[in-house]
Amino acid sequence: MRGSGAYAGKYAAAVAGYRVGPDYIEAHRTFVAVSADEQGGRILGFYSLVLAPPELDLLFVADEAQGRGLGRLLVAHMESEARAAGLDRVEVVSHVPSQDFYHRVGAVRTGTAPANPPAVPWDRPTFEFRISAG
Repeated sequence: MRGSGAYAGKYAAAVAGYRVGPDYIEAHRTFVAVSADEQGGRILGFYSLVLAPPELDLLFVADEAQGRGLGRLLVAHMESEARAAGLDRVEVVSHVPSQDFYHRVGAVRTGTAPANPPAVPWDRPTFEFRISAG
């Protein structure tokens, strides 16, 4: 996550203290996409789904895996998990450079989350995935 090009430069502070470790994974429904290679697989992406209140807390795709549809697959998996959990919507507070991605995968813009200095000194767009019963 910290090595992501999306969090380089001025955006580095947003993930500088963030840690996705055993306690985070135990507290959140976290799903990982792993490569099927001879080194036993590398993490290519992951997301976390918080059930109450419904939120896509994290969604990351490694720089080298971007542009191949993995983010779209992770979103489809999240929607399936949300549907199975009985959710009808999932909120996302987006990283500014990721807002076009969320729009492309069907999220609806709902507003703006205010800055939260010092880690996030800029406003962030908020989106909502509307989960269809199906």
